[in-house]
Amino acid sequence: MAFDDFSAEMPDNYEQKCLCILALDVSGSMEGERIKELNRGLDEFHRQVREDEIASQRLEICIIAFNSRIKCIQEPALVNKVIMPILKAQDSTKLVDAVRFSINKIETRKRWYRDTGQSYYRPFLILITDGTPDDDQDVEGLAVEVMEGVNEKRFMFFPIGVQDANMKVLRQISHPNTPPMLLKGLNFVAFFQWLSNSIGVVTKSNTGERIALPDTSGWGQIEI
Repeated sequence: MAFDDFSAEMPDNYEQKCLCILALDVSGSMEGERIKELNRGLDEFHRQVREDEIASQRLEICIIAFNSRIKCIQEPALVNKVIMPILKAQDSTKLVDAVRFSINKIETRKRWYRDTGQSYYRPFLILITDGTPDDDQDVEGLAVEVMEGVNEKRFMFFPIGVQDANMKVLRQISHPNTPPMLLKGLNFVAFFQWLSNSIGVVTKSNTGERIALPDTSGWGQIEI
């Protein structure tokens, strides 16, 4: 897959950037209330971060939707330039390919930050899925890539399972420091409120400062 090097793009400002990539499952199993509530959660997330004066100048959102295809439907951009999509569900689940695509997007964007003299926080990679990867997906290979990337502090990886998600697979590809969380019901709004608050904590921190993200018990639980 080819990636834009962003070389033609000029920074909107030189605040320290926090990239958040949302890799969202839009396969057929997400149809109905699941996709409806996901769309509602995205709108709430967008509203909250726009209202945060610091986060709105530092947070860049990137949205990657996946089913039988992987598509970047929102390239990295500050929140005031982001238009939240209305997602629709269909087809199968290229989950591994989507996470790899997201990791490559992170590295390309970080290179652009460096080339344009912008400092950045460790990016967030959020995976939301309710299913099992297609049979042709290299789960074991992805597990190694995620482990290396998180250990090397290249990104933070948060896998979120929805209802019938294959939590065994999500545990396999997650890092021990951030085990997969199972969403309570379809409480996407509460999850995205947590994400907005977490980004607020990060964007107000100093480089190298140890931070504690907000409690997750309001929207999710760890599945053992």
